[in-house]
Amino acid sequence: MVKMRWVGAAVLVALYANNSWAFNIDDVAKQAKALAGKSFEAPKSNLPSQFREMKFADYQQIQFNHDKAYWSKLRTPYKLEFYHQGMYFDTPVKINEVTATTVREIKYSPDYFNFGNVSHDAEAVKNLGFAGFKVLYPLNKKDKDDEIASFLGASYFRVIGAGQVYGLSARGLAIDTALPSGEEFPRFKEFWIERPKPQQKQLVIYALLDSPRAAGAYRFVIHPGKATTVDVQSRVYLRDKVGKLGVAPLTSMFLFGSNQPSSVMNFRQSLHDSDGLSIHNGNGEWIWRPLNNPRHLAVSTFTIESPKGFGLLQRDREFSHYQDLDDRYDLRPGGWVEPVGDWGKGRVELVEIPTADETNDNIVAFWTPENLPEPGKEMSFNYRLHFSRDEANLHSDDTAWVKNTLRSAGDVKQSNLVRQPDGTIAFTVDFVGKAMSEMPENSQVTPQVSVGDNGEVVEQSVRYNPVTKGWRLVLRLRVKDNKQATEMRAALASDNKTLTETWSYQLPANE
Repeated sequence: MVKMRWVGAAVLVALYANNSWAFNIDDVAKQAKALAGKSFEAPKSNLPSQFREMKFADYQQIQFNHDKAYWSKLRTPYKLEFYHQGMYFDTPVKINEVTATTVREIKYSPDYFNFGNVSHDAEAVKNLGFAGFKVLYPLNKKDKDDEIASFLGASYFRVIGAGQVYGLSARGLAIDTALPSGEEFPRFKEFWIERPKPQQKQLVIYALLDSPRAAGAYRFVIHPGKATTVDVQSRVYLRDKVGKLGVAPLTSMFLFGSNQPSSVMNFRQSLHDSDGLSIHNGNGEWIWRPLNNPRHLAVSTFTIESPKGFGLLQRDREFSHYQDLDDRYDLRPGGWVEPVGDWGKGRVELVEIPTADETNDNIVAFWTPENLPEPGKEMSFNYRLHFSRDEANLHSDDTAWVKNTLRSAGDVKQSNLVRQPDGTIAFTVDFVGKAMSEMPENSQVTPQVSVGDNGEVVEQSVRYNPVTKGWRLVLRLRVKDNKQATEMRAALASDNKTLTETWSYQLPANE
């Protein structure tokens, strides 16, 4: 591990012995700016080959001893547990505790872990270090500690609220995602975690980020609840120019779903951590982009000024659509990024990567500012992350949203009532919302549909859906060239007033 060139813990104690000090993001930002001003030093692995070459099943055997949870003997609702190094988690991450009077490193010890059947030389691992950590809090029951957050690998972290299971991940920063030059993965190399006071409802975590072309300081404030939120402050400094900077990135998985059924027989109709990208534009428009698992890498760009929010959401909440008792995709949260302050001009970018199975995160969404400062200049992005299963809470009552996107082969009903496929592709889109549910069933609702040059609209019709108390759009189109993607947009209106968000779909190329 590359040792930090900063004032040591012993000096900090002497400087702040009068108890009047407070560790804050400025302390981390000074280190980040100093790192950005010098050449990048790649982290060095100290992991014995036996641990680096182990299989995932062996790595899973190394479990933290729950009775040794950090802070377990303190009067605080929070506890910490740590991840052991192994496999590709092969470089140590320094973890510090911040108290009222000092900062001190939480030292690694093999005694923290149960190694299961993994044979190891105690002498060889005694000075390893941690790969990351997890946060425990009595979220669902007062007398039971639940894991609510996990920081492990690069700058990835996952957070959940009450009644949720882990799904998508957030990241500190993304660099050159989906560019031919290859993606750069910044990593959190050091953390500072504030010791919480008794009855404290929030947990404060600081992180130092480093990569070949960027360094950064982060402050996370976790607020556990039904929908857990994380307030994020970030200060980023570039070492060198980047092709694409991804701010507040979210990473998820989409294998197949109602808008892109599985090509092979599967008892599950849907298999995904998220089923769409939602965007709240600065001009007030809402956009919903259902996700795809494309045959080839796909990048979609949404140019926006002063975004109000964006996120990868899991709108399909029906267990019957997943039928998965082990992975419970129906309980996975959506991730929503709510900017604090004006982020100015830029774009939300969606990257969809082909995948053959659910073990690969193949979906990435992030914000990219229109202009980047020169290397060494500070960029500051503040935002609140929401991890929620309550879709309706995101929207105002007067804007309906897309509950379902169903894709199928288009057909025409014959005079004998038999449906005959006609070579078109059909989409059934259900819109729901509070104000919409209160509209009379005979309201005049009209579709606003546009299709790119590669598609021809054959049918567009709207009808009331008594099950959802919303309106259903049926759209059939004929694709001109299957080797090209086809863009579509649709919304519903009444009396010249738009009632819904914009359904924005890209039908992937077939080859």
